[in-house]
Amino acid sequence: MLNSTDIVLLVFLLYWLLVMFLDRRGILGKYNITTYGPVLMFRTTKGQGFLDKLAVPKKFWRTFANIGLPAMLIGMLAMFILVLFIDYVMIKSFQTQTVPLPGKFNEPRNIFLIPGINEYIPFYYGIIALIVTLVVHEFSHAILCKVEGIKVKSMGILVALVPIGGFAEPDDEQLLGKKEEKTGAEIAPAEPKKLATRSERVRVLSAGVMANFVTALIAFVLFFSLLGSISPVGDVMVTSVVPGHPADLAGVKPNMILTGINDKEVNTAHDFIFYANTLERGNNVTLHLIEKGVRKDINLVATGANETLAGVRVFQVIQGSPAEAAGIKSGMIIVKMDNTEIRELDDFINFMNSTTAGQKVDVYLLSDSSINASTEVFRDITLSQYPYQNDVKKGFLGVSYSPEEGAVSYSIGIGIGQFPAASYLNILKSIPSYMTGISGWLLLFGLPIFGIQGEGFPGFSGMLANFYEPTGWAVLLGMGTFWILNILLWVGWMNFYAGLFNCLPAVPLDGGHVFRDVVASSLTRVMGNGEKVEKLANSIVVLFAILILMSFVFIMIAPFAAHGF
Repeated sequence: MLNSTDIVLLVFLLYWLLVMFLDRRGILGKYNITTYGPVLMFRTTKGQGFLDKLAVPKKFWRTFANIGLPAMLIGMLAMFILVLFIDYVMIKSFQTQTVPLPGKFNEPRNIFLIPGINEYIPFYYGIIALIVTLVVHEFSHAILCKVEGIKVKSMGILVALVPIGGFAEPDDEQLLGKKEEKTGAEIAPAEPKKLATRSERVRVLSAGVMANFVTALIAFVLFFSLLGSISPVGDVMVTSVVPGHPADLAGVKPNMILTGINDKEVNTAHDFIFYANTLERGNNVTLHLIEKGVRKDINLVATGANETLAGVRVFQVIQGSPAEAAGIKSGMIIVKMDNTEIRELDDFINFMNSTTAGQKVDVYLLSDSSINASTEVFRDITLSQYPYQNDVKKGFLGVSYSPEEGAVSYSIGIGIGQFPAASYLNILKSIPSYMTGISGWLLLFGLPIFGIQGEGFPGFSGMLANFYEPTGWAVLLGMGTFWILNILLWVGWMNFYAGLFNCLPAVPLDGGHVFRDVVASSLTRVMGNGEKVEKLANSIVVLFAILILMSFVFIMIAPFAAHGF
């Protein structure tokens, strides 16, 4: 049976065959579409007048681009140091024989921002965010070209089944000094073209990155502001319904939020377990539930089978964590840590809050949620430093506690899980306060991948959205509030990521061209102007590009080289 990756590859292959067929028939050329393998370049010369109008406030755009240069240089330095640091950590792990196992973090498809290929990026929100990212980046290049008197030959997008890039095609001879080959009528002498000065070229190149950073700032400000307009509806979710039991027959469904049983509030898994164990055969039970923002009361009659299984289910094991090294697997249920019984999520959180990095703990887990599940003991697990937040002293085990089946009542016929919805929301709201240090920037950069506890944060969608509801003025938007939040999150994150990636001092990225001009300018002050300076600057830039490319390749293949392909 085909898995999702096989299906994507099959669809992409069929798409490529279609592109080859249309290209050979000359159909694509009729519409000014150029092919580069499976990549389609859609060009248009329309919109020149619109660009001219946008470029009228030349002083504003030059100031905008001038501010972008120091922003790009800071991003360039930060990204280059980050790449070198990751290389250092990976090399060190070979020496200590702690190379992480191959996983999705090492897969090439997750390095590129291509919705449908990158498994962290939701397809629909990703497409919207990618389009916004490409438009603001390339439009900024085009506008600055108009401001500096450089011809924009065409604009368009790059498509490889889905949009993967955009471009504004300036006159390379004017912008970069590249001599363009001429054929036919173009061989005739033409008027000398205006060549961009170094400062004009840098402004054009830095404008795209600056536009991405500004767009990211606006999107994140709106996102974190709108977070104040949602609130948690509860922490306990129905994660499973036992077939044939009362809840199943009454219409209870997974992912409903449980707020009460009869007249008793259910705020924690402990509340649920305690009350469920008091039920006797024939007791009338009213479950107070919320489904996608709609409150419901469902009545049922309890059976006498009131066995209840408690604990905290491991939703995900974080790659490279102490839990992974010890052999803990997703789906296991934590029931005890050292001498502390773990009956609900609060027990687990309170225990972990009392630990420190380097502490050794014994973890007792059930293999599954069945009544006859066996218990496994993982002894002397050494907790590590909490990732991304060096100021946090508690130890890190490396398991996420997203809502999964943590307790099952066979008297009612439901399994529930507890998720710290209120504290999770508060942590998200507090991210801007961490931005004064590098840990905050790393947290923001890795939010969709690593999330708060390593589980990743794709936005308020699916199961997570059920824990929250709009409040205040946002009630008028209803569930649209979560659509807006998700779009803002991905527009902000993708622009932030694209801006930083383009800062890398590697051609053909914008940062590579700017780096070459900065190096050439610095060398000119020492060696004077001339062809020798340009050749040396080009050599340095090529060397950096090769170094960065090899670093990415090393990061991707190192785990496979250590553990086998």
